[in-house]
Amino acid sequence: MNSRRAFVIWAVAVLAYVLAVVQRSSLGVSGVDAQDRFAVSAAVLSTLAVVQIAVYAGLQIPVGIALDRVGPRKLVLLGAVLLVVGQAVVAVSPSIGPAIAGRVLVGAGDAMTFISVIRLVPMWFSGRILPQISQWTGNLGQIGQILSAFPFAVLLHTVGWTPAFGVAAAASAVGLVLAVVFVRNGPVPVRTDTIPLPHSWGAAFSTFGHALRRPGTQLGFWSHYVTQSSGTVFSLLWGVPMLRGLGYSPGEAAGFLTVIVAVGFVAGPVLGLLCARFPMRRSNLVLGVVVLLAVIWTAILLWPGHPPTWLLVLLVVAMGIGGPGSLIGFDFARTFNPVGSLGSANGVVNVGGFLAAFVMMYLIGLVLDVASQASRTTVFAWENFRIALTVQYVVIGFGVGMLLHARRRTRRALHAEEGIRVGPLWVALVARLRKRHVQ
Repeated sequence: MNSRRAFVIWAVAVLAYVLAVVQRSSLGVSGVDAQDRFAVSAAVLSTLAVVQIAVYAGLQIPVGIALDRVGPRKLVLLGAVLLVVGQAVVAVSPSIGPAIAGRVLVGAGDAMTFISVIRLVPMWFSGRILPQISQWTGNLGQIGQILSAFPFAVLLHTVGWTPAFGVAAAASAVGLVLAVVFVRNGPVPVRTDTIPLPHSWGAAFSTFGHALRRPGTQLGFWSHYVTQSSGTVFSLLWGVPMLRGLGYSPGEAAGFLTVIVAVGFVAGPVLGLLCARFPMRRSNLVLGVVVLLAVIWTAILLWPGHPPTWLLVLLVVAMGIGGPGSLIGFDFARTFNPVGSLGSANGVVNVGGFLAAFVMMYLIGLVLDVASQASRTTVFAWENFRIALTVQYVVIGFGVGMLLHARRRTRRALHAEEGIRVGPLWVALVARLRKRHVQ
């Protein structure tokens, strides 16, 4: 554990995740090109992304169950195969139909990669380094977003659709070969806590039931739901068209996406340290991220005329914090589940942000079409986005309510099972101030 071999295996697994993010986010920087290539409306274009995310979210629970049954290595390899084939299909698609089929395969391959890598981490690492390794896994994976925002985007606008997506598919093929050579499952004990590692599919489904019923798993789901979804919608589909509607060039729009990733590299380790230092206040970190995003989105949507660049920079900075913030959901899953059901728990958590994202993606596309027809303007005009982006308040607001409910249940279970009582944050702060005053 925590050996040189562990770091090599982890590094190659993270590379597989980086390449999965490249394939996932390649549509985000090619949305305008896709609309021109396939001659479709905004609603149909959103379907291209929604289907991919829907497949991703829909497979999280089956993949989580499979992880607890067969281990992460096989699923990392299968995911890489699907990503190669899916992007190759997108590369040669002459119309929207085959392209959607290709993105279905991309969504399926992507679905198998991240939670498999996260499941691999506690197999090879232990102790206080574990939350840090988990944060770095998520942060390093977002390098794939930079690769799609710059090298892939440049390639797309230089050599065209088919060569660009063909190169993306070839990159995943290289990752597949490396994973075959290096990635291995780690040494897991036969029995962990009160739930044995499943040795049959029936036992694996039973293990999933244990994970799903735990309030801590549900708290992780809603934490992921409210923190990741806004940034996912922005990065994977509507961010670049929105910025183009505000008059920014493709290069400038790609720069905004890069800021999200760069901020994540800084925010991730900080959030990891805060989670380790204040494990009973992790949900407050999640709510803080949501409030930050809500305040900035509100300022942007209410700004008269076009919002200034500095405010948009603040938005992508907040989204950059939201990505690592969503990983707190997996920390809840790890804390409140035995290792034997961790794959299932991670699968449940990872559904959250992507479920919210594909609902918002589709609704934004519908509203954009309606708004453009009503105003007789182009689909990607800023005034249309100003209306369409308000759907975030409904979707994420619902998630915040469910998060608060799951947090209450989790705290009750923690008190009943371990005798640990967690009160409101303001009560703890007042008590600490009184203690310092007495000293």
